[in-house]
Amino acid sequence: MMKIVQAFTLPQFKIIEALAREIWTKHYTSIIGCEQVEYMLNKFQSLQAIESQIDDGYEYFLIESEGSNIGYLSVRQEKQALFLSKIYLQISSRGQGFGKVALLFVENHARSYGLEKIRLTVNKNNTDSIKAYMNFGFVQSESVIIDIGGGYVMDDYVLEKTID
Repeated sequence: MMKIVQAFTLPQFKIIEALAREIWTKHYTSIIGCEQVEYMLNKFQSLQAIESQIDDGYEYFLIESEGSNIGYLSVRQEKQALFLSKIYLQISSRGQGFGKVALLFVENHARSYGLEKIRLTVNKNNTDSIKAYMNFGFVQSESVIIDIGGGYVMDDYVLEKTID
């Protein structure tokens, strides 16, 4: 049984930081390299970054299955859409329907804000994730290159899904 729990406490944020390090190191090193992974973990997935993002209106959630934390997600309400900032599962938990349940949770969360659209960015070389999002009804709306400092960029697609 899977459940999604909003993260409010320092111990929960530390769990998210540890999950990020594990998931990102395994998944993104082959896509963007060790140095950029480390840079992005420090800039966007560290305890300090999480706390700062929460102050800026982001909401974080832990994804649990059978009493274990298997992933996390983060969203932020925008004017026209719910921005899905992060959705990550441990490699061992992929392909079991957890991602679909998490995306349904995000859809319902968007509806609770009266929003009709979900928006996200995904690395152009993250082909498995792109395929999963497309299978869930997302469509590519644009291509962006975002300077994130340190000599690095995020070379992403922006995907959107209109909620029925």
